[in-house]
Amino acid sequence: MRVLVACEYSGRVRDAFRALGHDAMSCDLLDTEVPGPHYRGDVRDVIDYPWDLMIGHPPCTHLSVSGARHFDAKRRDGRQQAAVSFFMMLARQHHIPRIAIENPVCIMSSVWRKPDQTIQPWQFGHGETKATCLWLKGLPTLTPTNIVDGRAARVHRMPPGPDRWKERSRTFDGVAQAMAMQWGGADLVQMMEAAE
Repeated sequence: MRVLVACEYSGRVRDAFRALGHDAMSCDLLDTEVPGPHYRGDVRDVIDYPWDLMIGHPPCTHLSVSGARHFDAKRRDGRQQAAVSFFMMLARQHHIPRIAIENPVCIMSSVWRKPDQTIQPWQFGHGETKATCLWLKGLPTLTPTNIVDGRAARVHRMPPGPDRWKERSRTFDGVAQAMAMQWGGADLVQMMEAAE
């Protein structure tokens, strides 16, 4: 399967799919943290390729509920509108049969539609909280793989710093593995290919 992981610099989701034998590539404005197929640049440069699956991680700075309060009527400068347009551009790729868009709890629930699922890291082997919404097209919801104790809000409580945003945006390994196994596993791929 040809998999595009949009707006990912960590390579975690890309590498989880590659470990299963898929032709996966990440794309971000930043260099990848680990060597692997990665396009450094705007996702719009590569989105028209014949992808079978896209997992998009659009920047949440101007979409998240925590940041949305800063965009009251006095402060509308176009950043939030641009973020919504970028999110929708990813979601409306009709030539890609399977799409997952990932973001924290955000304004897209009211601007567009409610997410298909909200997951937590503690459902996938990480004892932390970080509500993550998934908007899905042609994909099943993720089934928790390893529910663990611990409900620490480590990501939310990270101290300020120049790389805080990068640390907060990394996909948890357990979530990346679940995406690869459940959306790229042999049974699902064969079932979806037979339906096309």
